[in-house]
Amino acid sequence: QVQLVESGGGLVQAGGSLRLSCAASEAMIRRYNMGWFRQAPGKEREFVAAISWNARSTSYAESVKGRFTISRDNANNTVFLQMNSLKPEDTAVFYCAADLSAGRVRTRGAEYDYWGQGTQVTVSS
Repeated sequence: QVQLVESGGGLVQAGGSLRLSCAASEAMIRRYNMGWFRQAPGKEREFVAAISWNARSTSYAESVKGRFTISRDNANNTVFLQMNSLKPEDTAVFYCAADLSAGRVRTRGAEYDYWGQGTQVTVSS
């Protein structure tokens, strides 16, 4: 059972930056594609970004392209989400997830196998 723990969330003003981290309990995570999702109050969970196991492929939601960057440090079993130029509409609980299947990075939450507990990001206007 892979355990994922997110950190780095908090309260920031619009235009500010945050860096989220997702630490995995096992080194096996370095062979998995990883994703970030978010869920705002009253809304469905949505895809934010994903990265392949070797970091050669990434995918972003249109709403965060050019502002967010996903990366990973396989030596330390950690995935990051650098968030710049934050907007109030980015306010949500952010979750990292692991996809145990091989192949292309995925954007559907149902295709991910393990999830973290989430970290709150609040952007004030």
